[in-house]
Amino acid sequence: MDKPAVKGFAKPDEVREFPKGRVEIVKMGGGVVGRATFEPGWRWSESVKPLAGTDSCEAPHFQYHVSGTLMVLMDDGTELECRPGDVSLLPSGHDAWVVGDEPVVVVDFQGMVDYARAD
Repeated sequence: MDKPAVKGFAKPDEVREFPKGRVEIVKMGGGVVGRATFEPGWRWSESVKPLAGTDSCEAPHFQYHVSGTLMVLMDDGTELECRPGDVSLLPSGHDAWVVGDEPVVVVDFQGMVDYARAD
């Protein structure tokens, strides 16, 4: 980090959209922070898997849950329910989906560098 800086999601550096969701990316100080919004009916294995080309999400996440309820199923069978105000640490190897009719919004400090990137 060279200088103090302030950026916001009102003017993200990049926006990635996919079925029933989007990620807004802010880059600064050599780091990446992503704000993801997942609409009701979103599921990683249906919306992002075709872009990732992997059997499960391989992005590790360290995230703050702003709104909505997100269920996570790890490849080892562990299930986690993430609610507003929670902080979750999700290693590689999971599926996730929105529960209910409220969008899920998370701010991720680790796993959005290549998330939902179609290259």
